Amino acid sequence: KTVEEDMSAVARSVLGSTPATARKRAIGLYRAWYRAVPTICETFTLPVTIAACRTRLREKFEQNKEVKDVRVIDMLVVKGKLELEETLAIFKQTSHVMRLFDDPSAVKNNKDFLTKFLDNN
Repeated sequence: KTVEEDMSAVARSVLGSTPATARKRAIGLYRAWYRAVPTICETFTLPVTIAACRTRLREKFEQNKEVKDVRVIDMLVVKGKLELEETLAIFKQTSHVMRLFDDPSAVKNNKDFLTKFLDNN
């Protein structure tokens, strides 16, 4: 087999998915994360409540609710499953899990050392 044949086989398997089955997989992933939140909070001793974690989880899933392409949905579900497996296997550290709570709309202050130094004087 050539690389193109392998890639087309992968594309066909993803394209064979219907929007209904993709939705079921996304909901299944959400439920798996939802059930895992108490374990994650306890394992990583997060300084947030379980309710706050579940709220952030819902926000993360709602960020992608407008995605209609089945291939993209499948890719997001696979990435979400991988993230969940890595989190539950404790391949991450607490700081990695806490990044989920960072506000992406917050303006980051990326000044270099000299600028910071001069601003303080």
